[in-house]
Amino acid sequence: MSERKKLKMVASTVAVSSTLAAPGVVPDPEVPAVAKRRQFTAAYKLSILEEADRCASPGAMGALLRREGLYSSHLTMWRRERAAGALAVLGRRRGRRATLTAEQKRLAVLQAENDHLRGELAQARTIIDVQKKLCTLLGLPTAADGESSGSES
Repeated sequence: MSERKKLKMVASTVAVSSTLAAPGVVPDPEVPAVAKRRQFTAAYKLSILEEADRCASPGAMGALLRREGLYSSHLTMWRRERAAGALAVLGRRRGRRATLTAEQKRLAVLQAENDHLRGELAQARTIIDVQKKLCTLLGLPTAADGESSGSES
């Protein structure tokens, strides 16, 4: 029996015993208007999937689903999530990311600037190579030709 079912049973017995102890108090029979949506943790989903995978005899799967209060569509959806690796991601803690220190921020800015400058340098080198090839095709002198002719004298 799951922990959740045990807690429900304990809560219902406490509620029954409290109503028996106070006969003058009438419990409110009104059902709350807002339904609470169930949320399952990643660990719970994985444990149910493992248990469902072990079900071999006829009717064992149905018994598991009834005991846990689940639908077969839950298992189908959770199996897809497990295959996609989403359940491992869901196990991580949620919340705000840690704030960066001043040094980490400065490092990130410098790395971005370095990447930008490397891109500009690669672009400039490509432009220079194209200019050299164009000068060669047109028969114009290049800076490399001027240096080699100047050193011969």
